[in-house]
Amino acid sequence: MIKKLDGYVIKTFFGPFVFIFSVLFFIFVVNIIWIRLAQFTGKGLSYWEILKLLSYLSAIVVQLVLPLTILLSSIMTFGDFGERYELAAMKAAGISLTRIMLPLFFTTLFFSLLLFVFSNNVVPDFQRKAKNMLYNIAASKPALNFTPGQFIQQIPGYSVKFDKISGDSGENLTGVFIHRMANSFEDQQSIVAEKGKFVPAANPNFLKLVLFNGHVYEDQLSGADYNQRLKQPDQAIKFDTLVSHFNISEIINKAIEAEKITDDYSFQNILELNSTIKETKKSNENILNNMTYELVSQANSYVTYIDNTKAQTKITAPPNVDSLKQKEKNEMLFSAYNKIENVKLTTLGKDSQIKDMHGYFSRVIMHQQRIVSYSVTCIIFFLIGSSLGSIIRKGGLGLPVVIAIVVFILFYLLNLSAENFAWAGEMDPYLAAWLPNMVLFPFGIWLTYKALTDSQLFDIEKYKALFKPIIAKFSKNKEHQRYR
Repeated sequence: MIKKLDGYVIKTFFGPFVFIFSVLFFIFVVNIIWIRLAQFTGKGLSYWEILKLLSYLSAIVVQLVLPLTILLSSIMTFGDFGERYELAAMKAAGISLTRIMLPLFFTTLFFSLLLFVFSNNVVPDFQRKAKNMLYNIAASKPALNFTPGQFIQQIPGYSVKFDKISGDSGENLTGVFIHRMANSFEDQQSIVAEKGKFVPAANPNFLKLVLFNGHVYEDQLSGADYNQRLKQPDQAIKFDTLVSHFNISEIINKAIEAEKITDDYSFQNILELNSTIKETKKSNENILNNMTYELVSQANSYVTYIDNTKAQTKITAPPNVDSLKQKEKNEMLFSAYNKIENVKLTTLGKDSQIKDMHGYFSRVIMHQQRIVSYSVTCIIFFLIGSSLGSIIRKGGLGLPVVIAIVVFILFYLLNLSAENFAWAGEMDPYLAAWLPNMVLFPFGIWLTYKALTDSQLFDIEKYKALFKPIIAKFSKNKEHQRYR
């Protein structure tokens, strides 16, 4: 009997679970597509390449979708039990609510462990593949960023314009104009061609362009004086085919920085992140010690002199300010003031560097802790969802969805706020990663207690009775005045 009941509860739970997970996953992926839309369109990518890139980028979505799915599914499951009086029948048969929740609790525990394994092993690998794929797109197809009919200075040192760009990968060009940007004392060069074509180069740091039917216009002005430059005739060279190589390593580097591929901590699991945290902490301490030594040296060279002098050497202390004449005293005070101002400016200049160091350190810690904290969130959301479902006794997609959205918004706001505070150095990153769970866990325990004691949490009449004496106190006099 009990085993059949456990199977029925789990079966009822998995129905809305699969549906809700699919819908939420689709919504979050659409959000990714909307954000990344500019990186997909006009790049000459095939549908398979776009689909593969989206699959890599959407792996991180599971960390938020799974807890929210458990919250919604548990509310709907127990809400349906209460609405169909199945929950009352189970309790009448002598089965406690704790026993009814037990199979789903173990199911949620399984999903929690599964999310931990997924976040610790699969997500880092997918993050690495996604960012490498974005790098390859930027490195292998930079020409696809050109806009037909416009002068663009994307290739370093050149200004180019293509009247028309065609082909599956945007490799065919019509109406090519290339001008080398140089000052008036350097050789001038402009290339005009009827057609052109981008061809893969052996070195990925170079862009190979083959031009057809055109002219090369040159003025050799380098090293010539003013009179020679005036007499220098224009040189025009006609060509049938011209092969040019352009250095695009700067474009690739900018693409890497824009995608933050150097943030390799997102490619690591929880054990590897421990080593990264230790190394980052040690590196930050060394940088801060160097900053401190630099500031001390700048503020008072006498202190640095003492540190670098042997103890046996007699050191002459600087003169006392009060023993000096007024002119010398003013000069010393003015010198001290200048040193303080220099230290102040130096400190302000280091402020952004310190914030970046702390922000990166906080991101690494929060990334590691969230591998575990999001798994714990699944259990907390189950406690909240199952308790609310058994209390409100409403199934379907109405009230349960509204309540689940409110709880998730609270979780998301706490998560986002704590993250911003941690990055700004106003909150410990360990506390920031666990703060949403620390706030919602007591709420889940309280709701579970209310559900186990059959409390009418949403009984409006109960709350009206609680405030009735206060309302009557202010409305009594007005009621008597009506009959005067």
